[in-house]
Amino acid sequence: MTDTTHSKLIQGRTGAWEIVMGLEIHAQVASRAKLFSGAAVGFGAGPNEQVSLVDAGFPGMLPTLNGHCVEQAVKTGLGLKAKINRRSQFDRKNYFYPDLPTGYQISQLYFPIVGEGVVEVEAEDGSFFNVGIERLHLEQDAGKLIHDLSPSESYVDLNRAGTALMEIVSKPDIRSPEEAVAYVKKIRTILIYLGTCDGDMEKGNLRADVNVSVCREGQYAKFKETGDFSHLGTRCEIKNVNSFRFISQAINHEARRQIEILEDGGKIMQETRLYDPTAGETRSMRSKEEANDYRYFPDPDLLPLELEQAWIDEIKAHLPELPDEKRRRLMADYGLSQYDAVVLISEQAKADYFEEAAKGRDAKLVANWVTNELSARLAADGKDFSQSPLPPSHVAELVALIEEEVISSKIAKEVFDHVWAGEGSPRQVVEARGLVQVNDTGAIEQAVDQIIAANPDKAAAVAEKPQAIGWFVGQVMKATGGKANPASVNAILKARLGL
Repeated sequence: MTDTTHSKLIQGRTGAWEIVMGLEIHAQVASRAKLFSGAAVGFGAGPNEQVSLVDAGFPGMLPTLNGHCVEQAVKTGLGLKAKINRRSQFDRKNYFYPDLPTGYQISQLYFPIVGEGVVEVEAEDGSFFNVGIERLHLEQDAGKLIHDLSPSESYVDLNRAGTALMEIVSKPDIRSPEEAVAYVKKIRTILIYLGTCDGDMEKGNLRADVNVSVCREGQYAKFKETGDFSHLGTRCEIKNVNSFRFISQAINHEARRQIEILEDGGKIMQETRLYDPTAGETRSMRSKEEANDYRYFPDPDLLPLELEQAWIDEIKAHLPELPDEKRRRLMADYGLSQYDAVVLISEQAKADYFEEAAKGRDAKLVANWVTNELSARLAADGKDFSQSPLPPSHVAELVALIEEEVISSKIAKEVFDHVWAGEGSPRQVVEARGLVQVNDTGAIEQAVDQIIAANPDKAAAVAEKPQAIGWFVGQVMKATGGKANPASVNAILKARLGL
């Protein structure tokens, strides 16, 4: 079985298949306290150090809604261009598990705080596609079971119990592993820009449940025309995938698994599965529960949530500039390509760094240094742009030296190395190390004449093979320690060699 390159089709033994996916992204709300208690939220605390009596499910304890979490959910909904429901309701989702001391999870099934929206996503090839948002609802997280501290016992840590989550549910608009990864990246970027979730996937603060199904070629188009889900295959849900690489791998494996079953005459059972990254496969966790298995009912301790339109409008008026708007502005204001703008907005700190460095400078040149050399160095050191040891003024100064022809682009890379090593600003490095570009045409002409005189055979060959001039350029640059102005070198060589 082979994948068609950059296609939404997978070729099976009996023909082509389409993948159809919807994702449920669980994003931890950026809040100092939990959704229904005053217990602290944070990573790294000792077991059960951040647990209130409400979180532990003690009798008689009543939940109190955290207004800041509600504001964060509304802000996120507005950032997703979704409908804010002025009236929503909290429900109890009943099930037993040792890390859920109350025996139920408070969530929103029937009346979520945020309704339908749409997200514009950039694909790998630079094109865009839209993913519909079905809903966003608030819910509390469960605790954590720890199985590796004892061969015979499991331990319960309730620090996460009651932590506020936003579950963002997409429509089945995602058609390939690459689109799924691009979508999660875009949601993560939006949340970070808004400040409603830190997006830290390693800590579990953002994770995805991936619903995967396959159907015969052409069936998805029929579904889009009719809205009839019978055209689509039975879906399986892969729970709690917490990295972009694992999302892609899990989808690829699950799609192939389903296709093989169907082509062998079998049926897909709707179920919840887990992805095992070590084995590179999904495995069954449990049969898929339907909503009625959880015996949902309105939480009797919480009144329906009613929001004032004026309050929603106030939040909307203070939204920060979001990725799509920033991308369009960078292209318009700085003349950047779509590719450069998309790379820059992928991190808010990166875009801010670029704009600070680009003041009064060649924006394209600044973008190249920010997205290439500086990004690579930061990534190698495991840092992001907010932790950059080089201030934006250093990149601006480096670009200014190139623009002023004090140094060449080649020398600039050497200068950057010394600046990165902490030797001072670019101008200080250039002065201290004598790296000023040679613009003296007399000195360049002397070097050119000496090299031509020493290599008459190569000079004669240039007339028949003009591209051989590159050898002479290299020799002149070598003779001048890489400091000669490349434009002057080329001009003088062409004059001397009659090109």
